[in-house]
This record gives sequence, C-alpha cells and structure tokens, in this order.
Amino acid sequence: MSDVVTYRGAILPWHCDHMGHMNVMWYVGKFDEATWNLFAYIGLPPSYFRDEPFGIAGVQQNITYQHELMAGDVIEIRSHLVDARERRIQFIHTMRNAETDQIASTCDLTTVHFDRRVRKACPFPEAVRVAAERLILSNP
Repeated sequence: MSDVVTYRGAILPWHCDHMGHMNVMWYVGKFDEATWNLFAYIGLPPSYFRDEPFGIAGVQQNITYQHELMAGDVIEIRSHLVDARERRIQFIHTMRNAETDQIASTCDLTTVHFDRRVRKACPFPEAVRVAAERLILSNP
C-alpha cells in the first residue's frame, strides 16, 4: 500500500465562493483534516498531542489547484510520505473528485516535531519513525 485514504467528504454550498467553486480556504482546511488522519495512521493520534508535551508545526506548505470543485462534488484525499527524518516528515496529499477521479489539488507539506516545553524541534518517537519509513518504502 503506497497511498493512504486520509479524508472523504463532500463540497457543501458554504464551501463555495461568489464564483461558484470551492474557495481556497476550504482546500487548506480539508488538507489539514487529512494531515491529522495521516498522523494517526503513523502513530501520532490525538491523545499523543493531548497527553504528551510534544507538538507538530507545519514549516512549508505548497498547494496546487488543478481543477475546480463545485457544491455537491464528493472528494477523496489520499496521502503518501515522501521523506521521514529524525525531526521532520514531508508528505503529499492528493485531492480527487471521487466521481471523475480527476485531481483537483495537491498539497506538499513539511512538518517538524517539537517539544512544546522548550519550543524546539526534537526527535519523533522511534515507533513513529519506523512506521513512517515503512510507509515510504511501500511507495512505488
């Protein structure tokens, strides 16, 4: 398995702007939801961030917009890891129109694991690094 389904949903009328297509702020929000699902998949569930003094910070995000999405469209986001290092993980989300399979948008995101007490980057737990590396190795 190379890509992980990290989000499924529909474009609702209030996601659309005055031109009738989904506004960019909603792409960012849906990619953010996919990110949290990806983190849970590799061993960083919500409880980790609530119970431990660690966090994640996005340090670079590049979004491409390829095809419009309109109210009523059903979407799916699949994600794959590109790189996993001691303190950072890079991954790409691909948002597709579930009906047409057309790519609507992609998001390339780099995140850093940090200690919230001292506000500095720190290593991911070993189990997370292993899970991330395993997912990278499964990519074609």
